[in-house]
Amino acid sequence: VESHVPGNVWKLVAEPGQSVEAGDTLVILESMKMELAITAPVAGVVSEYRCQPGRPVQAGQVVAVLKAA
Repeated sequence: VESHVPGNVWKLVAEPGQSVEAGDTLVILESMKMELAITAPVAGVVSEYRCQPGRPVQAGQVVAVLKAA
């Protein structure tokens, strides 16, 4: 799952190993003083995060890896 915009990671919502549905929020970014949710494109299990709270991410950067259910 990629970030669509640059920003700082504010919060990781789902835990690794947790099942999620398409549209569930995975990561919340702060970008230009706004909170933006990065959501799961498909149902699956959160395999790992490739970002950390308080750290910047770039547009197009992979922030989470899902295993399809």
